[in-house]
Amino acid sequence: MELFNGIVRFLQEGGVFIYPIAFILVLGIVIAVERWWFLRSVYAVNQRALAQVQPALAQADTGKILQLAQQSSAPLIAMLASGVHRLRSSKRREDMEYAMEEVVLEYSLRLQKRTPFLATLANVATLLGLLGTIMGLIAAFSAVANADPSEKASLLSSSISVAMNTTAFGLITAIPLVFVHALLQGKTATIIDTMEMVGIKLMNSIAKQTDGGRDDQAA
Repeated sequence: MELFNGIVRFLQEGGVFIYPIAFILVLGIVIAVERWWFLRSVYAVNQRALAQVQPALAQADTGKILQLAQQSSAPLIAMLASGVHRLRSSKRREDMEYAMEEVVLEYSLRLQKRTPFLATLANVATLLGLLGTIMGLIAAFSAVANADPSEKASLLSSSISVAMNTTAFGLITAIPLVFVHALLQGKTATIIDTMEMVGIKLMNSIAKQTDGGRDDQAA
């Protein structure tokens, strides 16, 4: 109970700039939770799809990949299916690579959606905290200028203490948002790197199978 009362008193003493910073904190938490849940879901779906498609990758079984694409909504499978479809209309490795890269870029936009807002919100929270402190100090010195000389020291001390609450709350808001932003960026990079790795595995497996067929014909 004392902790709750202390938090309430801290917010009440912070001035008007506390409220926009609190709004930024709530908004950042909402975005972070939504993005983490989405990325976690995509990562889990991709990992399950990877386990299913591993035998088809090793054998360059394009028919199996297309069959899995009809049963799964995983971005990883969609990328592989796009490459297989392009391969059937064009035998060039570059065309297949471009087709898969297009899908990766499309999903990259979805994976990174709203994540950059967290860094922006962290910067805005820090700046609002500094602005609130500066405005509080201006108001404090203005009040002290007209105060009784015997009260100036204590009045200035208490006013500065209150003004610093805004900076403290701005940093309390910004630091977790920056940390979460880095975590989400790392999770996004992991998903994209996995998709690119699997795409390369498929192309290499198909190339190996093609080269093996040519060698058999030559023999």
